Amino acid sequence: MKPRHILIFILSVMLLLGVVWYVFPAEGITIGGKTLRFASYADDKAPAREQVDVDAVLHKVNQSFEMTVSDNLLDSMRYYRGYLKENPNRIYLPNDDYTFFDTLFAQFEQASSTGTTCRIMHYGDSQIEMDRISSVLRQKLQELFGGSGPGMIPAIQPVATISVSQHASGLARYMVYGDAMRASHNRYGVMAQYGQVSGSGSITFVQSSHKQAFAKAKAISKVSVLIGNNSDGFTLSLKCDTLSVAPKVLEGNEGVTLVGWTLPAHVKRGTISFKGNAEVYGVLLDGEPGVALDNVALRGCSGNIFTRINENTLRQSFDLLGTKLIILQFGGNRMPGITSTKYIAPYMNELETQIQYLKRLVPEATFLFIGPADMGKSVGGRMATWPGLPELNDSLRAMTLRNDVAYWDMFNVMGGEGSMAQWVKHNPPMAGPDYIHFTFRGAQEIGSNLAKSFTTYYDFYKLRQHVPSEKVIEFINLDRVEDSIRTAGRLRLPFYQPAYSKK
Repeated sequence: MKPRHILIFILSVMLLLGVVWYVFPAEGITIGGKTLRFASYADDKAPAREQVDVDAVLHKVNQSFEMTVSDNLLDSMRYYRGYLKENPNRIYLPNDDYTFFDTLFAQFEQASSTGTTCRIMHYGDSQIEMDRISSVLRQKLQELFGGSGPGMIPAIQPVATISVSQHASGLARYMVYGDAMRASHNRYGVMAQYGQVSGSGSITFVQSSHKQAFAKAKAISKVSVLIGNNSDGFTLSLKCDTLSVAPKVLEGNEGVTLVGWTLPAHVKRGTISFKGNAEVYGVLLDGEPGVALDNVALRGCSGNIFTRINENTLRQSFDLLGTKLIILQFGGNRMPGITSTKYIAPYMNELETQIQYLKRLVPEATFLFIGPADMGKSVGGRMATWPGLPELNDSLRAMTLRNDVAYWDMFNVMGGEGSMAQWVKHNPPMAGPDYIHFTFRGAQEIGSNLAKSFTTYYDFYKLRQHVPSEKVIEFINLDRVEDSIRTAGRLRLPFYQPAYSKK
């Protein structure tokens, strides 16, 4: 072939590719259910998408929780009014009721002095696996209100956590969903699973040596077992370090029983041995009176499993545990099934049924829902937010608030659309290469900001102890009615220190 023919061929190919580039639609062409994509003029000329600056976002989030400590009432009230009405990182409250957590805070404060424990159940999907996020919130609340220990653990834990090591022998694991064995009944308990003891078995726990473990979680001085449907003469014995504790022998009971030992000192290792038949719903590893937070990670779950668990078993368990706050963190696992917005409403109906079921069983408990994180997906060859996730987040917030459940918008705290891709690229990475799960560093940042948002409401609760309630109502609910409180604002309050340093 002559050189000029080769040149003409090359130029013709380039011309053809140029024409295709110019006319090819940016969204591609669908043929036989498959979408063909090609670089296009429209896509090339489209405005560049603004990338989320993770450090700037997190700096702004942290700044939003900071208030210059002031003994001037008016300055403080202005800050909280702005926080309640405008801060996008706040916990959204039903009917904007700033007293929503007041009863809960009072219970937390009284727990240590009355020698009781207020339990928080944190249910979520794999985003909270390994005690991520939960451990950060637990540490902050136990620093503030007292309490210690990693909380309740399942009889058999297939995924190691950072807060405690454990292993079981002689127990069979049954779970209400997933690939685990199913029971012939629905008494799965508050952790959505149980360990069946048939004859004998044991559960051993060991103080965590993980570098991410918090100090409070390591302080265990009270061990309890939540069991059900036990045989007559069922025996539990506990040996901790070099200390052997007197065994507990139970009469036959078809209901739920909480059996425990209070130890004279913190222990690093313990083994609970069983003889007889029983369903073990959980092992409580607690410490001093105060707050306990239980991490219930349900990998692959969308939060629609609670109505499958026996109502009496759940009610009795929550009563025995002294559950005061239930945190639900779901949504991400449903995203692959939401191929269009029409699939969001049915999911909202499912979750609403679950929430109403739990609220009926634990009517005195406070509820908080944590929305899904941003999730990355390749869209048109670029990593972007999973289509439909912003709409799902908005729908979750509306549904939960309508059902008297507070809502924390994790999606927007991260930076909103496109944020997950930047969390992955951050140095060091704040999220993993699956563009779904946080790294430990990212989870700690999320947990810390959740704790800051929650304790900001506690700071406001404490501040309001110094202000007549009618003045608070007037100032918070009206936009520019500062004169009514200005006289009181000239008064000096006792020096007020927020719950803990939010920096």
